[in-house]
Amino acid sequence: MSNSADSPEAGSGDSSGPGSGTVESDGSLSPATGDASARGGVRPVRVLTVGVFALAGLIFFTSFDTAKGTNIRTDASLLKLSDLIQERSHKNGQLDESNGVLRDDVEALAERDDGSTEAEDARLTALEKNAGTQRLKGQAITVTLNDAPPNATAKLPGYPEPQPDYLVIHQQDLQAVVNALWLGGAKGIKVMDQRLISTSAVRCVGNTLILQGRVYSPPYKIQAVGDPEKLQKALAESKAIQNYMVYVNVYGLGWKVTEDGPVTLPGYSGTVDLQYAKPVE
Repeated sequence: MSNSADSPEAGSGDSSGPGSGTVESDGSLSPATGDASARGGVRPVRVLTVGVFALAGLIFFTSFDTAKGTNIRTDASLLKLSDLIQERSHKNGQLDESNGVLRDDVEALAERDDGSTEAEDARLTALEKNAGTQRLKGQAITVTLNDAPPNATAKLPGYPEPQPDYLVIHQQDLQAVVNALWLGGAKGIKVMDQRLISTSAVRCVGNTLILQGRVYSPPYKIQAVGDPEKLQKALAESKAIQNYMVYVNVYGLGWKVTEDGPVTLPGYSGTVDLQYAKPVE
């Protein structure tokens, strides 16, 4: 090992490098004038530090502006998606009711002096009745479908233990009931609290029913006005419902049919305008 006196840096007379300096009278080393950092220049580390603090401040301000003084994690006003869906579904129901009231008012005003004959009025009434926009009275039955218990097991030998898919009501189950009731001569059908019309679509998303802009959870109730005996016969003869009954007997899916006696189905109160695609010109 060589000592400092033998090193090239110590032995050279060049003091212009960044490591050189001048020895003061008190023995301290003053930096050379060529050292940029000694002149008070901004180091990259300092710039990075300032940038990090600025970014942190921006994040804190954004969080405060978003929260508006509320607890982002627990504040009840910040609804989960499921809560938002339920809220919009309830709002749609209120709008349907309001629309129904307004429609009744419009029809009452139109009937005062519409210039039509009695025959034309009778024909219009018949069309409205068939369209499902008017109340319907008659004998009815109700079919109730429900999910099986989550801990259900196979009740009969020879059947596998259930998959989660076996234990819930599916779209085709609801459609099978509705189709069988129409086939059995139903004059009108109500699913949950809504009257079905020609453009109604019974659809399920996950374990919920979406019908005309509103969301429902099981148990699902389907009420039909018509001849109770013919309606029940149509249900019993449906191949799709016969398949569903296997799951009822084996895994405990809910199935109940009751005769309601005379009832009044509500008229459909939503929009009846058809929406369809138009060709591009």
